[in-house]
Amino acid sequence: MAFAFPQPLWASVVVTLVFALLARCVRGVNISGAVAGAFVCFVLYASAGPPALAALITVFILTWIATRYGYSRKRALGTAENREGRTASQVLANLLTAALFAAVSALTGRTIFLVATAAAFSEAAADTVSSELGQINNQEVHLVTTWEIVPAGTDGGISATGTAAGIAAAIIVCGVCSLSRLVSLKWAVFSLIAGVAGMMLDSYLGASLERRKLLNNNGVNFLSTLAAAAIALLLAIR
Repeated sequence: MAFAFPQPLWASVVVTLVFALLARCVRGVNISGAVAGAFVCFVLYASAGPPALAALITVFILTWIATRYGYSRKRALGTAENREGRTASQVLANLLTAALFAAVSALTGRTIFLVATAAAFSEAAADTVSSELGQINNQEVHLVTTWEIVPAGTDGGISATGTAAGIAAAIIVCGVCSLSRLVSLKWAVFSLIAGVAGMMLDSYLGASLERRKLLNNNGVNFLSTLAAAAIALLLAIR
């Protein structure tokens, strides 16, 4: 028997087009980013419906606000995002993991994979918010591997402000995942723990691999969301 996604494809197409257009209109993404975002949105909505869309929109809003906040200071530091928005590679680095696990959940009929989707969302929001807000409130931060003081915006640099903001973002995303019934409250807690762990791993990868040019920022972001998803699954199945 042929497989059919849980949500009607026409509805998924409509939702995808509206989301991509709105994201582009507010310059959250550039043209290539809008195409990548449309792909991610389609997979998420077709696989997991309105709850996944609610989580995606929450991540988008949190990261959009964090990116725009204190833009002039970040531009002075040389770490500001392009005003045209995130590119396709940036969008996929942060959201592809969530979409893939939502698709696996739909294809297998096992909702446990949605805990990985929620964790990937949580990590993506936590990482971006912690990075964007941490660098505008601190002249200097601590390198996570050695704890030496480095300039704000340094790969692998962390601050109390940024870390707290990242955890808050993860809590909001997981709260939405639970309230929308994408996952249960218990699984949302697992996703929160995994998302925060992924955020910290992102800093370690930034300090150890990205600073040595062994990985770029997109590679670090993708591995961190993947790690968060894996941790959440391990917590859920034990």
